[in-house]
Amino acid sequence: MSEQTPLEQTAHEPDDAPEPLFAEDSPAEKTLVVDVSGLWVRYGKMVAVKGINLQIPKGEVFGFIGPNGAGKSSTIKVLATLQRHFEGQVKVCGIDVRQDPTAVREQMGYVPDFFGVYEDLTAREYLHFFAAAYRIDRQKREGIVRDVLELTDLTHKIDAQVDSLSRGMKQRLSLARVLLHDPELLLLDEPTSGLDPRARIEVRELLKALTGMGKTILISSHILEELAQLCTRIGIIETGEMVAQGSLSDIYRQLSLMRVVHVQVANQTPELLERLRQTVGVQSVEEQIDRLAIRLHEAEKSIEELHEALVAAGARIRMFQPEAMELETAFMKLTQGRTA
Repeated sequence: MSEQTPLEQTAHEPDDAPEPLFAEDSPAEKTLVVDVSGLWVRYGKMVAVKGINLQIPKGEVFGFIGPNGAGKSSTIKVLATLQRHFEGQVKVCGIDVRQDPTAVREQMGYVPDFFGVYEDLTAREYLHFFAAAYRIDRQKREGIVRDVLELTDLTHKIDAQVDSLSRGMKQRLSLARVLLHDPELLLLDEPTSGLDPRARIEVRELLKALTGMGKTILISSHILEELAQLCTRIGIIETGEMVAQGSLSDIYRQLSLMRVVHVQVANQTPELLERLRQTVGVQSVEEQIDRLAIRLHEAEKSIEELHEALVAAGARIRMFQPEAMELETAFMKLTQGRTA
């Protein structure tokens, strides 16, 4: 049997994960890759992070949202073993960050919001340099470098000077770099900052591919729409405090925000509309040219229960389309633009 490369190996999974914040995610059955309890980070008299708790199960994509100075980067740097002075308990793949940072680095890949200072190298030289730094066997390096370049769609740039690459290609090269040692956890600090629309789409598609490979990803971004598309859960942080976390639906229910559901009914009658308006959780029913726009309190009735109520009322449904929820709405309602 041939020997597996690091990209083909299965990461070690720690035992006995504690239960994270949202019980509906059934986390007791999942291994925690990130486990943060009571994290405080101080820079002199300034408190950047104020006792936050964060648990991320294996295979999840967690979006970290907050204004500049909210504490996102400080938290990520603690997980990346770059911020040694902190209070609280922080574990990555069951390994205590403070006690064994070297072992944590073997399980983690960190992409900061700037590229670095290796721009006089070619892409091949850049990746081989880091493969050596990761202590990857010399005989395996060429194959692994080829694999990560193919994954990030940079094979055609293997001999190009790094400083000749576009910003989007440099970001993909940064992702190729952190994938060399096949880490369990990816820490991405503003990975699409400054990219043009095409480059943002390319990076987003790459992150979707990495999610499909089972990678656990913590990503901070100001492009809220992207996080809504990528993330299984999000955390909103302001002045160093986690003001909300969970799936987007969880947060909307917490805030009592309403969802608009567009419905086409073949047998629409005044009696049906009146019965629908009297349904618990329905705030209003607006008649539009070719559909009904129903404003729904999801805290009182779920989307699925609304569909069941329509069927029970005798509606013959042609279309049932909930609007995508706006992450910006939750962000603006939960934050006030303050910094730590």
